[in-house]
Amino acid sequence: MKIAVAGMGYVGLSNAVLLSQRHEVVVLDIVKEKVEMLLEKRSPLADHDIQAFLENVPLDLTATTEADIAFDEAAYVVIATPTNYDPEKKFFDTSSVEGVIVQVLEVNPEAVIIVKSTVPVGWTEKMKSQYNTDAIIFSPEFLREGQALYDNLYPSRIVIGEQSSRAKAFANLLVEGARKEDIDIVYTDATEAEAIKLFANTYLAMRISFFNELDSYAELRDLDSKKIIEGIGYDPRIGMHYNNPSFGYGGYCLPKDTKQLLANYEDVPNNIMGAIVDANKTRKDHIAAQILSRGPKVVGIYRLTMKTGADNFRDSAVLGVMRRIQEQGIPVIVYEPSLDEKEFNQARVENNIEAFKEAVDIIVANRITKELSAVLDKVYTRDLYSRD
Repeated sequence: MKIAVAGMGYVGLSNAVLLSQRHEVVVLDIVKEKVEMLLEKRSPLADHDIQAFLENVPLDLTATTEADIAFDEAAYVVIATPTNYDPEKKFFDTSSVEGVIVQVLEVNPEAVIIVKSTVPVGWTEKMKSQYNTDAIIFSPEFLREGQALYDNLYPSRIVIGEQSSRAKAFANLLVEGARKEDIDIVYTDATEAEAIKLFANTYLAMRISFFNELDSYAELRDLDSKKIIEGIGYDPRIGMHYNNPSFGYGGYCLPKDTKQLLANYEDVPNNIMGAIVDANKTRKDHIAAQILSRGPKVVGIYRLTMKTGADNFRDSAVLGVMRRIQEQGIPVIVYEPSLDEKEFNQARVENNIEAFKEAVDIIVANRITKELSAVLDKVYTRDLYSRD
């Protein structure tokens, strides 16, 4: 069958590659350069598995900037366009998703619309009423940046926000493209599926915040964070996963999803949800204070990206630390190979790693790599495991 995918971010592209193993898939994106890259079998995202599939696996995959071409005669339209949290409205800006829904209903009203963009709790039912359609199904994604295709090939679970034959048919499309066997599939109502997405990401943010606050305590009390973390992590109820201290949670999902869930709690008693959002600010305050306490003359920021091997630095915790340092009048130099500009957020950009090391007297690194092995005496990091 023909399947259209709107949006060429991590969610959209990984789903497009997964589904195009067995079906005709057309990806729609407004950025011409991304479309051209995909047509040339080059991934516009930093994801090793996506690039490997484009080069080595037979895929019925193409791309376009024209909605009519993408949506015409498609059995399913997967929407994976970005949504951002609007701090003034205290709600996700879902205009990009709604715009695609309108286009699909105009071009191909028979298509089943699968929304994989993150949305507020209750949004799907509101859209069905607003656009007088029953064609919309919400199905959340649980992907990691840089490993999006892998997480589709070996999913932790599949959640479909509808209990129907067409919902099962779409779940089967995801299963047939996956490599994992015995995948857990959860069928819920739309609003429950939306809640699953936000609560799952907020739990992950809570876990990050917990280990970061443990690490802040250990740092100020001159204790060994790693030994404490391992000492509690061997309890199987806690585990040794997702426990590497950082400068805070960030990226595409966790900052906006935690704030959106907190907004949904406006008339519901809570303590934890608000504390998770506040904890991320406190952690960045602490990290900046620790760096400034060393009296640096020039601070180097090693990579803006959230994770090793990723190319995204939207809402990166490093940005918050950097801003706090700049507010104290300390010059900052950024090493970020993915930047072509000579300046970023009023900081000089240096793309030569050796020149960067020489120009600064402290290197701030959320995650360290072999590039820094010769100058570890200059490095400030809370990275214990070189992962996550």
